[in-house]
Amino acid sequence: MDNNVKTIIKKRLERTAEALRKNNMAAYVCDTKEDALKLVEQLMPQGSSVGCGGTMSMQECGVADLVKSGKYNFIDRTKWENTDECYKEMYGADFFISSSNAVTESGLLYNVDGNSNRVSMIAYGPKKVIMLVGYNKIVHSLDDAVRRVKEIAAPANCVRLGCNTYCAEKGECMGIDGGMIDGCKGDTICCNFLISAKQRQKDRINVILVAEELGY
Repeated sequence: MDNNVKTIIKKRLERTAEALRKNNMAAYVCDTKEDALKLVEQLMPQGSSVGCGGTMSMQECGVADLVKSGKYNFIDRTKWENTDECYKEMYGADFFISSSNAVTESGLLYNVDGNSNRVSMIAYGPKKVIMLVGYNKIVHSLDDAVRRVKEIAAPANCVRLGCNTYCAEKGECMGIDGGMIDGCKGDTICCNFLISAKQRQKDRINVILVAEELGY
């Protein structure tokens, strides 16, 4: 990436980080995925119990390999026959790792879920939440966040998960010009919507903003 472009991106990330801190979230800005990986390792003491959502950003940063390295008590949902029991275990974890579908420059996190284990754990449960967010997910407003999910995040995730949805077939939500919940009338992964604003529990949510593109 051109250094001049990266300078502008980092300025935008710093503004966003400051807004997140005003909303009682810890926020960090990293130049690269590798820097983000090092920061996650600093934030999570070895031996901690760790759960995660289905996040491509975690894989792209190398955090998926880190939590499987044996340094942590990783609650790996792919190894559980009963996913409900797995999620109950995650609610009591020391850390939950996720990304965010969008982050506004005013310091709001916007997330949409199908099973909704991810949005529920962002809101409540695990002692700490760590979010890995590429610069491509930073938006100006909540309206932009809603549109980003309809145009990018939901269609891409439906393709990844093999969902039989309108957006997987057409490449965007059928309610692209509608409100937050306007969309699929049949199968959908947009079931519950979470906006995280100012937090009561200071620094429970840790947002790592990365000056590289990550995830959907």
